[in-house]
Order: sequence, then structure tokens, then C-alpha cells
Amino acid sequence: MRLVRWLPKGLAARFALLLAGALLAANLVAVGLLSFERNRLDREAGAAREVERIVALVPAMEALPSMARAALARKASTRLARIEVAPQPLVETPAREGRAAALQARLGQALDGRETRVALRDRGAHSPVPNWRPARGGVTAVSIALEGGGWLNVTAATMRPPDGVQEEVLLLVLGLSLLAVLAVGLWFVRQLTRPLGALAEAARAAGRGDRSARVPERGAREMRAAAVAFNDMQARIARFDAERTRTLAAVGHDLRTPITSLRIRAEMLDEEEGAPMIRTLDEMAVMAEGLVSFARSGHDSEAATEIDLNELLRDLCAERGAQCEGKGPLQVRGRRVALSRAIGNLVDNALRYGDTVRVTLARGQGMVRITVEDDGPGIPEDRLSEMFEPFVRGEESRSLDTGGAGLGLSIARGIIRAHGGEIRLSNRPKGGLRAVVELPLA
Repeated sequence: MRLVRWLPKGLAARFALLLAGALLAANLVAVGLLSFERNRLDREAGAAREVERIVALVPAMEALPSMARAALARKASTRLARIEVAPQPLVETPAREGRAAALQARLGQALDGRETRVALRDRGAHSPVPNWRPARGGVTAVSIALEGGGWLNVTAATMRPPDGVQEEVLLLVLGLSLLAVLAVGLWFVRQLTRPLGALAEAARAAGRGDRSARVPERGAREMRAAAVAFNDMQARIARFDAERTRTLAAVGHDLRTPITSLRIRAEMLDEEEGAPMIRTLDEMAVMAEGLVSFARSGHDSEAATEIDLNELLRDLCAERGAQCEGKGPLQVRGRRVALSRAIGNLVDNALRYGDTVRVTLARGQGMVRITVEDDGPGIPEDRLSEMFEPFVRGEESRSLDTGGAGLGLSIARGIIRAHGGEIRLSNRPKGGLRAVVELPLA
């Protein structure tokens, strides 16, 4: 987080810094690898010079008498190469493969097929010559047969043949440069897009009716401005919803007193005159109760907990006499009383219009599906979309025998959406209505 505070404030400046950082990382990797390659080429050039010196030394050594060869060998020795003339070869057997065989073939070809033996020892290996260690690198031992008898033994530190990896090194440079650019770029892009992801998540929560969703006001200047605007919008909508809730609750609550007073007076009239008035007042009382319930839906102070939907549905269906089918416990996170109310409204509607109601619970991809089916008359296709609107009923009359104020589905949808889910209605092919509720798994 300390590094983020030093980043530029604007989005464009951060993108510029992203490009600069990625290019710098790529160039640093390229410089390091090219420096390594230059050192390798220098070592190969040194090895080539050493090979040429040995090839030139062999004829000169053979032109001298045996007694003078040792003196020439001592003069030809350097800090990086030790040269000796001995009756026995330093390398006992010729090399068969690898770099040693390549160097051996190269020397043999330059010396017209003269018997040559080469052995390579890695860094830190024991030097075959007593009291001598190479200045750096590994140890290369060469034994060349001389005419007239004897062997020319050379122990050097840098006699390495070319390994032919120029193309591989170039590909390695390009590959590591690409990885460096991608690593720096991904880190910067992650820092830039993290506020966007938080904004998208908060927007989805707001779409589900969660007015408490807020976006952290951090990141580039443009991202902070968007977060401030979103949070302000959420606060305004929350205040509007709260005011609407208070208004509906107040209206519904205040209607109860005059309705109750009028009903008492209607009961004092003759039955023939008072019965129609009582039925109308009862319908008004149902509407008033519906207003209060609708205003409270989705605004409960109940805390969210882990809920076993299988257990909850079995209890609901047992209380109402509906069939329930479900396999195993399925956990969701939500408010138990609110979910019981929402699903209970669906079951009550199904029981109101049908004789048989079946509730099933199934698991889907990251969610649970609750299906409520009845064998009632269903709803015309052109009216399915408006069934979730307040005060809309499938049965047009306001008879208390067939329902309330038409707020049950609206309340259910508000609660389901507040839990991050969705609800749909459709007619069954064989008659009846099907309500499908989908909720995210805990």
C-alpha cells in the first residue's frame, strides 16, 4: 500500500508509468543476458587463442631436442595455462562425447590427425597438476603425442569450444524480456482495474436492492470520482426508499383506525344493510395490512445467518399442507424470517388457486432452485410480467375468498432480490402455475 501512495493521481499518467516500467524491466533483463553472452563469447575467444597457441607450439616443440623441450614448456606456461612435456599423457583415455570430444576433434584436425586426448573438469574439481589452480572457470586437460616420443600436456582454464547456443540465447533474451514486460504490466493493470472490479460488484449488489453497498474511494483520480458518484447515488436512493417506506407504513397504519371505527358502526346496523359495508371495510383492512407489509419488506433488521433451505421448506410445507421434495441440506446465507415470508407467500398463493401444491428443492451451478407448482388455472401469458407489480392480482375481483391486496408477489420478489436471487413465473404445460426462485449458495 505504501507504493500505491507514490503512484500518479491520473489514469493516463498511471498508464504511462506502466509502459515505462515494463520497458525498463525488459531492457534490464536484456542487458543482463547480453552481458552474460558477451562474457561467454570472450571465454570462447580466449579458448580459440589458446588452441591456436598449442597448435603452433607442437611443431616448435618437435623441432627442439628433448632436453630443450622442458625449458620451452616452462616459458610457454602462463597464469591461465600450465604446459609440460612428460613421457606419459596427462589424459589417460580419449574423450567420446560432449565438449571434450569437440575440442579433441578440433585439435586433432589442426594437427593433421595427431593423437590428441582432452578431458574437461568442472569448476572446483581437483587440478591434475600439483600446486597449480586455474584463475577462474573449470579445468581443461590436453595431451598431445609428440614425434620422437613423449607427450605435450596442457592444463588450461579457458579452453572451451564454441557451444553453438547463440540462437538459444537470443530466444532466451526475448522470452525473459517478454515475461518481465508481462509481469510489470499485469501488476500495474491489476492496480488499475481493482477499483473497477469493486465498482462492478457494488453495482450488482445495488441492482439486487442492497442500498448499503459502497465502493472504497481509492485508486486513480477518475476511479475515485466514479466511486464518490456511486456512493452518493446509493445514499440518495437509500434516503428515497426510507422515505417511501415511512410514507407507506404511515398510510397503512393510519387507515386502520378509521376502518375499525367504521366497521364497528356497520355492525350496529341491520344485517341486510351492514353486511355489504362490512365486506368492503374488510377488503380495505386487508389492503391497509398489505401496505404495511409491503413497506416493511426488505427492510428488516434481522441479521443474516447460514440457513438450511431443505429444513426451512419442510417446515413451511408441513404448516400449510403442501408437498415438499428435496435432497440433502443446501446452505444459503440470508435472513431466515424474511425468506420464510417470501417463500410462504408463494406457497399461499399456490394453495389459494390450486388444490395440490408441490415444492421442490434442487442444486444448480453455484445456486439453489426452489420450484413451487400448483394445478390451478394459471395466469394468461400476457399478464405474467405484471404479476410482481404492487396491487396486481391474477384474479381481478377483490374478494377475500381469493386473496388479499395483490402485494404478496411484490413482497416476495423484493426479499429474494435482496438476497441476491431472482424469481420467475411461468405456466405449466398441463395446467397450473410454476414459480421458480434461484438463490446463491452460501
